[in-house]
Amino acid sequence: MRPRVLQLHFKTVQKLIRFQQEAEENGAYRVAKRIHAVLLNQEGWTSGEIAHLLHSPRSKVSEGLRNYTALGVEGLLEGYRSGRPPALTESQQAELSDLIESGPTADGFLSGVWTSPMIARVIEQEFHVTYHPGHVRKLLRKLGFSVQRPQRVLSQAAPEKQDRWHRRTYPDIKKKPTCKEPR
Repeated sequence: MRPRVLQLHFKTVQKLIRFQQEAEENGAYRVAKRIHAVLLNQEGWTSGEIAHLLHSPRSKVSEGLRNYTALGVEGLLEGYRSGRPPALTESQQAELSDLIESGPTADGFLSGVWTSPMIARVIEQEFHVTYHPGHVRKLLRKLGFSVQRPQRVLSQAAPEKQDRWHRRTYPDIKKKPTCKEPR
């Protein structure tokens, strides 16, 4: 089988070099590597030689060259990665948003503040979908909710008593290194 060698115009090569530099500056190293493969191929390198030089699988080099031939520079750019489809539909997410806004006491919880495990339990009960509490946070962020953290200040404590406690009592309570007796 005859190796594929691209025949590129001088100005096209200059544009590709410029695109490669821009991709490296922007941190798109895979795109820069694909452009480098096209430039090496137009110099007469085979897919196997390019793969060895760039430490890439030969199939990826061939795929990049094929994409460039079919689509031009657009074929070398990063494609959209869809990822895993969401477990809840748009309507279910809207319903969950309404449930969250109604508060945890409306769902029978004693606490007045939502937690990720509580919301995961509600999702499982209402929609029969299991969510890990860590992923519940991502879902909440997508729905427009933010994490609320309590302020760690005693509401009834006097500031001067707190200051005295921090300066005098706390250092005495704090664990001090113990001296070992010589044997």
